[in-house]
Amino acid sequence: MDLRFGDGKPTDEERAAVDALLGPPESSWAGADRGGTDTADLRWARGGREARDRRDQLLPALHALNDRVGWISEGALDYVCRRLTVPPAEAYGVATFYAMFSVRPRPATVLHVCTDLACTAAGADELSAAVVARLGPENGVRIERSPCLGLCERAPAALVIRAGEPSCPTPEGSPAPPAPEGASARPAFEDEAVQAESGGPGAAAPGDGGGTSRSSEAESGGRKGRRGRPILHATAVCAPATPDTAVHAATTPESAPTEPAAHTAAPQTGNPALTPTAPTTPLILLRRIGTTDPTSLDDYRAHGGYTALRRAFALGPAGVIREVTDAGLVGRGGAAFPTGRKWQATSAQPDHPHYLVCNADESEPGTFKDRVLMEGDPYALVEAMTIAAYATGAHQGHLYLRGEYPRALARIIHAVRQARTRGLLGDDVLGQGYAFDIEIRRGAGAYICGEETALFNSIEGHRGEPRSKPPFPVEKGLFGKPTVENNVETLVNVLPILTMGAEAYAAIGTPASTGPKLFCVSGTVARPGVYELPFGATLGELLALAGVRGDLRAVLLGGAAGGFVRPDELDIPLTFEGTREAGTTLGSGVVMAFDDTVPLPRLLLRIAEFFRDESCGQCVPCRVGTVRQEEALHRIVDRTGADAASDIALLREVGRAMRDASICGLGQTAWNAVESAIDRLGAYR
Repeated sequence: MDLRFGDGKPTDEERAAVDALLGPPESSWAGADRGGTDTADLRWARGGREARDRRDQLLPALHALNDRVGWISEGALDYVCRRLTVPPAEAYGVATFYAMFSVRPRPATVLHVCTDLACTAAGADELSAAVVARLGPENGVRIERSPCLGLCERAPAALVIRAGEPSCPTPEGSPAPPAPEGASARPAFEDEAVQAESGGPGAAAPGDGGGTSRSSEAESGGRKGRRGRPILHATAVCAPATPDTAVHAATTPESAPTEPAAHTAAPQTGNPALTPTAPTTPLILLRRIGTTDPTSLDDYRAHGGYTALRRAFALGPAGVIREVTDAGLVGRGGAAFPTGRKWQATSAQPDHPHYLVCNADESEPGTFKDRVLMEGDPYALVEAMTIAAYATGAHQGHLYLRGEYPRALARIIHAVRQARTRGLLGDDVLGQGYAFDIEIRRGAGAYICGEETALFNSIEGHRGEPRSKPPFPVEKGLFGKPTVENNVETLVNVLPILTMGAEAYAAIGTPASTGPKLFCVSGTVARPGVYELPFGATLGELLALAGVRGDLRAVLLGGAAGGFVRPDELDIPLTFEGTREAGTTLGSGVVMAFDDTVPLPRLLLRIAEFFRDESCGQCVPCRVGTVRQEEALHRIVDRTGADAASDIALLREVGRAMRDASICGLGQTAWNAVESAIDRLGAYR
């Protein structure tokens, strides 16, 4: 891609997609049609500084193009660059960074078939081959092998995304309306779109007030579907997927079966037998899932919602931070950094404004707990973000949600809108004189953006590459300002701390790992899903609840960045300190069980392929090391003993180099699972 603008021109459809997000261009310098412009408009440019300040709109603009057309052409990219005053080479670097975007022509419908760990164990390779044999470009469908889709409890999984006009555009740039419980997140289709135009049924889903109206067919130059109606953007989740259901969803997503309700991914909800601590410690984080309508703010408040925020206002910012600190809450994303200390450091910074970022980009293979929380209890996250922002002096929050979660996106957009309407977000939250609002940003398929500084770069409109530390985010984070970043589970834990009190919360779990923890159990178990247990329960107790099978071969803790343990090590306590003493990691709470039917060498090869694909390439140890690791595992996939010895020695050398010299946690942990399989499980002996 040249540093200069090319000769490509955007189509009417591409121009309409960008203008719906950014507004119409004000001058020919910003991409307006030069016909009829006066001489002064061509003589000088105006608004360059203002446009550059909107660099953070680059990712939403790329999403708008991809959602409408299905790929990003050179002309469309040039148009975005002119609108935002971004050098074309930089915009090209951003567009090619994300797996969900394409800068080459492709069909409007893309079928993403998950081939990561849980889905591989459930037959994803066979599913992918069967679908490829039945579909192809001639059917108007592009089939892509995808990393984890976060649907591990229903493996194997597939996600269909069909480009088209938005049926119900939103200020956040998402076409998806909120879906009722038990329904999929896909928007209205054809007949419903006609009704929407006339104000009939389906005109607006609950909470969609304020969204801009859909561009007309003539304005957008959009593609037409059956009976001459415009093709609408659509998504369909297919899990567990079979060749028949995947093909059906890809060809007719509007008639694909709806997703199961969110509570079906949490087996403990409605089943006290799976909550052994219920008499003394009932479900805390999952208690509203399955009992509360996730689209209803009134129902949320009737079940204790916004009690914690009222107590936060009574305590004041310093009091909230003190409660969180005394409760012993640590980050649930894997690093286990004390949350109270992070909040205190951010609030004490003299530089303003402060920002709050919620990391909902859970892309670790095997992780899906945040998805279940957002789909089943979205208002809890909105309330928790408001409390965190109040405590740290932030007035603007950003929720960065992975692009593969259409229903979670719809639920969160609806919750944010309802909270604004009811005075729970905005200029005067609960009449307390405190202003706070939330902006939702979609990721586009980049595991590295789970790293906090890579996430900041992504929001700002740059490639999602990690930054060197120091300075730390509490000093210079998003837009160079003090920023507190927490994941969904960490934030939601703040609510029971304030409602129960720090002392009662700290009494749950162990002295060093306090409170409840969510675990994502998948693989060869009878009841996969999200489980809530107090810290200190053993791995064996958790697997017993999930219904582990007798032919257990290995358990992977912490996902691809974690480590394997043997079936005779199920007495490991599920705490940060307990797993550390056992020589493994708790990570984000991934627990994957594998039996003898899963070929371990090929599983390790898939992990290596994942890290090779997801490395951002910024630092040499990770960029080169992940490739060398995959190459070595390819060579020994069918070898053992002396035949594999030299490559295992090479793997150890490469692994140590990545661990010691990589910039971020991706390269530092890329060797963990392979090392543990060799040393603990005796792989390749």
